[in-house]
Amino acid sequence: MKKIFLATLLLFIQLGFAQDEKFIEEELEINELTEGTLTKPANEEAESLIIFIQGSGPTDRNGNQAMMNNDGMKKMARELAENGIASFRFDKRIFKMQKLEMKLEELKFSDLVGDVENILAHFKEKDEFENIVIAGHSQGSLIGILAINDDVDGFISLAGPGRPIDDIIVDQFSKMAPEFGQSTRVKFDELRENGSTENDNPMLASIFAPYVQPFIKSWIQYDPAEEIKKIEVPILIINGTFDIQTEPMEAELLHAANKDSRMVLLENMNHIFRKVESKDRLVNTKSYNEPNRPLHPELIPTITSFIKELE
Repeated sequence: MKKIFLATLLLFIQLGFAQDEKFIEEELEINELTEGTLTKPANEEAESLIIFIQGSGPTDRNGNQAMMNNDGMKKMARELAENGIASFRFDKRIFKMQKLEMKLEELKFSDLVGDVENILAHFKEKDEFENIVIAGHSQGSLIGILAINDDVDGFISLAGPGRPIDDIIVDQFSKMAPEFGQSTRVKFDELRENGSTENDNPMLASIFAPYVQPFIKSWIQYDPAEEIKKIEVPILIINGTFDIQTEPMEAELLHAANKDSRMVLLENMNHIFRKVESKDRLVNTKSYNEPNRPLHPELIPTITSFIKELE
């Protein structure tokens, strides 16, 4: 009996090592504001590196926020490593800003673009990879578009908006109540024209709180569809048909703006890359806090195919 137990234990240990050997990870500090994880194939042989950019809000390198733990980016990075593709994912600078006692009202959209430019410079100097690809999720899609330079060989938009963020927010609020959308439009227009607006609605505090307004003002000046027209590297646009935050029409707008892009709409995929069979919004949002739920089965093959074509 002891021999059987020991043999079984040894088997489990060996399986554990086999799983660990599918990828290796290294923590990297680009600068005092940017830290992340470099994930590579276990044999460390990768021609291409993907730089993942997270979506809006205080989102960490793994794609998580407080009360929203889905590990979407971490899963993508590790599964891509199994397919021979390296990646770097990083915490948004807001985490470091708090520790460094930097004022949130001083944050501009261009600062987020600058973070990606610094990451690009870091890996360009290392000269370890033949191809560097930017992959931006949601808000990160626009950040990635703006950060693209001569060091970038490809771009992937993951649930990236095709319209300015103020138009999207007004549209969403108008669906809740037309008068709510109208009042929000007025505030955005005031912010754009005057540089500030009065925050008199508690429901809009996350957008129009005084310390947030400078960042929002710097964000709404960009039209993703106009910016993506300037990109000359290969582009892959991915969206899910069950994405309740970035609807498929946003991907269609980006694709129409740059005819050389490739668009893939993954059936039943939601905003955090999971396949959901139900159209119930509660079922959809419940997956935002289910880290063990697998990624949409077509996501990694779609990205892998795009990367391998670059190689």
